[in-house]
Amino acid sequence: MNDPQSTFEPNARPTRRSQGQIVVARALWYVKPGVAEIRTERLAPPPPGHVRIAAEYSAISRGTERLVALGQVPESEWSRMRAPLQAGAFSFPVKYGYSATGVVTAGADTLIGRRAFVLHPHQDYFQAPETMLALLPEVVPSRRGVLAANIETALNAHWDAGTTLGDRVLVVGAGIVGLLTAYLARRIAGTEVAILDVNPARARLAEALGIRFVSPSDAPTDNRIVFHASATSAGLEAALNACAFEGVVVEMSWYGSEPVTVRLGGAFHSRRLKIVSSQVGHVAPSHRGTLKHADRLARAIALLDDARLDALVSEEVHFDDLPSVLPRIWSSSDLPPVIRY
Repeated sequence: MNDPQSTFEPNARPTRRSQGQIVVARALWYVKPGVAEIRTERLAPPPPGHVRIAAEYSAISRGTERLVALGQVPESEWSRMRAPLQAGAFSFPVKYGYSATGVVTAGADTLIGRRAFVLHPHQDYFQAPETMLALLPEVVPSRRGVLAANIETALNAHWDAGTTLGDRVLVVGAGIVGLLTAYLARRIAGTEVAILDVNPARARLAEALGIRFVSPSDAPTDNRIVFHASATSAGLEAALNACAFEGVVVEMSWYGSEPVTVRLGGAFHSRRLKIVSSQVGHVAPSHRGTLKHADRLARAIALLDDARLDALVSEEVHFDDLPSVLPRIWSSSDLPPVIRY
């Protein structure tokens, strides 16, 4: 690859000459169900108001991105499910992803050398509008920074739920989004928080974050708020069963084209339960009048100031190996690895 910045070092300030060069970048494309490949593209010098970034890490979503990779996004949702800097179109081929961190190598002088999170697909060098950069504070390493999109989802869910002091909270599904949702609940004074999963191996991750782990057989049943993040019908059923009288299930899962069944007979009505949808595409109504998307993302990144969260990004794969390991990632019950560039 004829890449003039292939030896870029994050602490080295790019020269004016390097900023004006054309770069050959490599990006991951999903080309058919379950198949991905790395393609090259040429990046001209960024226009005014844009920057070029040398990627350090990116994260994979086993929820939405897996559905994209396997061609399971319903046609009715093709326009709504576009990632902000996606290329191509559903169903295939498509360049998809939304959790990348890297170092600014070209653009405004005030941004050169700064680390940032960007909602960009998996690509070693890429360009983005300055307005889409979320600068990372010194206390948030780039590797942990890839959790920004997930913790933003968790933050928005708490705003949708109205979680407050002293609440009893259960999270069903100990994937990354579920663990981060429980982690944020645990940071609210006086809350009692537990997380439920059918995979006992997830107990180790919950323990690392200071969260009580429970199995389906010993889940508490008097929770005012239950967040559902397992993307299964059985998980949604367990969430409803765990609610207190007039409790709320906040549905965070996205099922794509998969049908979902849930029994709303029994005590659902007599216990006056609620099911509330939470989705990150819009700021929660409780905060929409005062905060924009960028404000919410900045607040989410500030919440990544805890080294315990590194337990969620402990495994990594190199970008070059990504097409060959994706089938294992989609089928594994482990947390997905982060991608290193």
